[in-house]
Amino acid sequence: MLSNFRSFTSAFPPDLRGESIGASDEIREAHNSFGRAEDAFLNDPTKPKREASDDDDVFHFVAYLPFKDGNVYEIDGLKAGPVRVGPCRADGIDNGAEKEWLIVARDAVRARLEGYNPSEIKFNLMAMVQDRRTCLSEKLDGLVSGAGLGDDDPAVVAARSELAGEDEKRAKWSAENARRRHNFLPFGIELLRCLAGTGRFEEYIEQAKKTAGEKRKRAEAWKEKSKALGA
Repeated sequence: MLSNFRSFTSAFPPDLRGESIGASDEIREAHNSFGRAEDAFLNDPTKPKREASDDDDVFHFVAYLPFKDGNVYEIDGLKAGPVRVGPCRADGIDNGAEKEWLIVARDAVRARLEGYNPSEIKFNLMAMVQDRRTCLSEKLDGLVSGAGLGDDDPAVVAARSELAGEDEKRAKWSAENARRRHNFLPFGIELLRCLAGTGRFEEYIEQAKKTAGEKRKRAEAWKEKSKALGA
């Protein structure tokens, strides 16, 4: 899907390519498939929907990638355009750079994270790479068809073992995605009913409120500290 999209939009200017992403039914359906439909039980029609404020955390993707001019760029949807991070070693370009692009990107990510509390966990780091099954299949084909190795050869056995491991990994991901899409609200309601039947429901609520209040105070204290340091 993404290969076809890239081929179709390769000649488009950046702004039109961005519009094409939003107009793609396939990409939209794949994206929305990981979202859960809102349940009427959780929505109060008498209350207006809450709008984000300046103090809210804004979660979005920031990408780092090398370009053919021998530089690493930061791509942030909240900025007007790409931001040059620094030079990197590139084939056919003599720019005096000593670092591979991954090292340059790693240093930029590290510098970005150093501005937050060491205990902060609201980050995800992902790498867009080729499917390892493709690489392993090509490697296995080269060992068997190209080099003529037998099924009992250690290299062939190792490649097949890695390939099987990748298949198992994707089966696990499939189960995790199914759980992510599942509506657990009925389970939650039944759990609350069971807790109410124990006679300790009010105790659990007060304990949860106390824990939430302590977390909120720590978060507010850290925000104030961050503002003071940035002033």
